[in-house]
Amino acid sequence: MKRFQERGIECLDLHGVRHHEVEEVVLDFCLSQQNFIPLKIICGNSKKMMDICIKSLGNHGIDYDFQRYGIIMVVKI
Repeated sequence: MKRFQERGIECLDLHGVRHHEVEEVVLDFCLSQQNFIPLKIICGNSKKMMDICIKSLGNHGIDYDFQRYGIIMVVKI
């Protein structure tokens, strides 16, 4: 997992994060960075990683959009 800023947007790269850790990591990132929306979450090409991330965001009422496949933009918390 790597956190960084790209063009003024806070980013979370989930490469290397195990599937069972994704929900906690994503929620922590979103809540700790909620003052800097939009946020970018990079899931990569793993459909399972994207599904877990989307489920986590949905369970907590966090609105998101897809920038492109493998990248989720958090637009509202």
